[in-house]
Amino acid sequence: MNHDAQASPADTAPEMSWFAWGDPDKATELDPGLRDLIAQVLRTDPRAMPPVPEERVELPESRLNERLRAEFAGIVGAEHVRTDDPTRLRHSGGKSTPDLLARRAGEAVPAPDAVLFPADHDQVERLLALCSDEGVAVVPFGGGTSVVGGLTPLDGGLGAVVTMDLRRLNRLVSLDRTSLTAVLEAGVRTPHAEAMLAEHGLTLGHMPQSYEYATIGGYAATRSSGQASAGYGRFEDMVVGMKAATPRGTLEAGGHPASAAGPDLRGLLVGSEGTLGVITEVAVRVRPRPEKVVDEAWSFPDHATGVDALRTLAQSDVRPTMARLSDETETFVNAALGGREAVPGCQAVLGFEGTEEEVEARARTVRATMEAAGGTLVGPDPVAHWRENRFNAPYLRDTLLSAGILAETLETAASWSDLLPLYRAVVAALTEALDDDESGVLVQCHVSHTYATGASLYFTVATGAGDDPAARWGRAKRAASDAIVANGGTITHHHAVGTDHRPWMTRELGPLGAEVLRAAKAALDPRGVLNPGKLLPDA
Repeated sequence: MNHDAQASPADTAPEMSWFAWGDPDKATELDPGLRDLIAQVLRTDPRAMPPVPEERVELPESRLNERLRAEFAGIVGAEHVRTDDPTRLRHSGGKSTPDLLARRAGEAVPAPDAVLFPADHDQVERLLALCSDEGVAVVPFGGGTSVVGGLTPLDGGLGAVVTMDLRRLNRLVSLDRTSLTAVLEAGVRTPHAEAMLAEHGLTLGHMPQSYEYATIGGYAATRSSGQASAGYGRFEDMVVGMKAATPRGTLEAGGHPASAAGPDLRGLLVGSEGTLGVITEVAVRVRPRPEKVVDEAWSFPDHATGVDALRTLAQSDVRPTMARLSDETETFVNAALGGREAVPGCQAVLGFEGTEEEVEARARTVRATMEAAGGTLVGPDPVAHWRENRFNAPYLRDTLLSAGILAETLETAASWSDLLPLYRAVVAALTEALDDDESGVLVQCHVSHTYATGASLYFTVATGAGDDPAARWGRAKRAASDAIVANGGTITHHHAVGTDHRPWMTRELGPLGAEVLRAAKAALDPRGVLNPGKLLPDA
């Protein structure tokens, strides 16, 4: 039975910091013990690298003329057309290290000429039609969590650019408890979505590291993966249907449980990163909230043994809800940060969710598989520490950045056959790019998402900022990306493409595949106003 949405709990998450990740009140100072460890491992002493005061950040003058401002206001209301510097600054990009380095140094160029806050699909569609007619670029903005340049307000040579913040599209539109589907507006942040679904005993089960701020529309637009993807699937697996506004009208895709009516247009919108349309509603599969959660950590003598164990699990009929495996370096660092004694080898963390009977049965089967693969049961404590701190890594990155240490992540995925050679190639590329007279480098990695045919690799890199931090990280990112595509990996597993991965997209898609994407762009956005400079490779 379908139910129209009732009044929902308010989304009261604090505004993101303009120069760092997340809630400013959660920022912390560098722990003295960690400072000593950094000095020892990276051969560099932390140094103060604070952001400039907000009032000293330089923004370009808004190019929005009064006529166009009045037309925007006629659609969304004057109070929802913002051109003040604080609002423009907070929409001048995402949360990658290059984004934050620029803002901390007092540079917010480019910046949107205005930020628009539509309230519903109709307003989004009218805004897009107007921007297409007037030649104004549009950057859709959800939670602001992009780490690949996906929110950089590029004007694409159109002369002006506006950011479209979707936070007012924050309703649970409908819920079908019988079919276990829900329709959520694109601007709903994950905690808000979970609160609304919890009122009906349901959950989405999607928990990426960006959980606290990322939005439903952003997940769809970037093909997000959550930390429990082994059990719940990637976000694209949860999408039943979608609704998007384009400069040419409304595009609706999917909605049926299955169909043979030609190519599935959901695949055109999922991962489109705002370049083909602005996603306004997403119909998703939901599940009953789990009755029981069981966590276990496992130890393996080496990385290869642990990877083989996860492969065996992924190719079996009984799998955990969550499965992650840290390499030797990350296992050591996690133990040090958690105040635990480091043990040799690698550590995996597993989680099981469901009914009490389901969880116990699956855990028994998985334990037998892990033991046969060479694993040793450690117990739940390391998983408890991981769950307690799993959303804190971006805050630690900012703490380290303020101390002159670059700490950034990158990710890929490959077949099981290619996974370990790819892992070694990326570690070598990053080490060669960053281990120099300015600083040493720490490269750690974990497998965070597994599939029957392969798995993801998620790398964390720490090194001294040096004299030119942006150039230093750029050199490392290029080296790692070249190593990824040369060794059978995808250029991105779940961080999306944005501007950062665009140079490698033709190699990923092939020339004809890139042409197909550009053809779709021309059909839906003939004037090229939607998020220019992202995703689509140049002709």
